Amino acid sequence: MIPRRLLLVCLLPVALGGCLAKTAFDIATAPVRVVSKGVDLATTSQSESDENRGREIRRQEERLGKLERDYEKQLDACENGNRRACDDARDTYAEMQQIIPTIPYQPKDD
Repeated sequence: MIPRRLLLVCLLPVALGGCLAKTAFDIATAPVRVVSKGVDLATTSQSESDENRGREIRRQEERLGKLERDYEKQLDACENGNRRACDDARDTYAEMQQIIPTIPYQPKDD
């Protein structure tokens, strides 16, 4: 029984040496990892910027499409004599005119 304990006691430092070295390495590199994580959070990559811009353009296009549909309905009601629809159509058209310049022009492929 004693030789088994002796063997265990002798092998314990060798086995734990890797764990201690890894822990020391983790402690030494922790400040670098914290700073790099902070930089990653503080900056936006070009691809993230492009994705965000694409989302914003899609939202504006969706909003413009909804306004165009509403505008058509309001014009139909206006032509049928609904004065309130005429006022709404004017307001909708004004909002459309504000959104249109913010959407980049993309020529259609023929």
